[in-house]
Amino acid sequence: MPFKLIDMTRLLNKEMAVYPDSVPPAFDVTNTVGKDGYREHQISMLSHTGTHIDAPCHILEHGRSLDQYPLDKFIGSAMVIDCRGRIDIGLDFLQPFESKIAEIDFVLLYTGWQDKWNTIAYMADCPIPTSEAAKWLATFKLKGLGVDAFSLDRISSSIAINEENLPNHHILLGEEILLIENLTNLDKIPDGPFTFQCFPLKVENADGSPMRAVAMVEG
Repeated sequence: MPFKLIDMTRLLNKEMAVYPDSVPPAFDVTNTVGKDGYREHQISMLSHTGTHIDAPCHILEHGRSLDQYPLDKFIGSAMVIDCRGRIDIGLDFLQPFESKIAEIDFVLLYTGWQDKWNTIAYMADCPIPTSEAAKWLATFKLKGLGVDAFSLDRISSSIAINEENLPNHHILLGEEILLIENLTNLDKIPDGPFTFQCFPLKVENADGSPMRAVAMVEG
């Protein structure tokens, strides 16, 4: 059976959207073919830039870093749940998917925020799981939970980051369910399970990492 690859990753560049009060990435040409015989860039960016993955140690003092997981933590079966038009993603909405969630490794929430990328509207609060729904999702043997928006919690700016304002991060990462943010092209994924890959950079003690998110679907 032939497979088609769907790129679910945002392009990294200096004009890209970043989390409020965060530092945008920088790309500086340090060498050129004309001057040095080769071209090379110096890249500077935070570990949670663009399409990225959160490790438990991002918000948990004794949580694991990404490099402490085996490679198979970052690949597996996945499904997309269409959450467009919702204010909150509640337990009552998710429960009808229970039998499907029980059979997969990754749940990807399609909120429609991918269409707002690089606009002011992208910074507005997107649909997120309620704490009740997050606790329910945490009972499954999921490897990760993803979304086509900045965060699986409400966007916070200039306030202390703690369990109170990042409840879903604490609930899910506390169960070692990795969080994948700023996905795109969720509308291009056909119905049914597919293979999802989200390999991070191999960085020591990584609290997060930009990564290449790819769907492999039949077709």
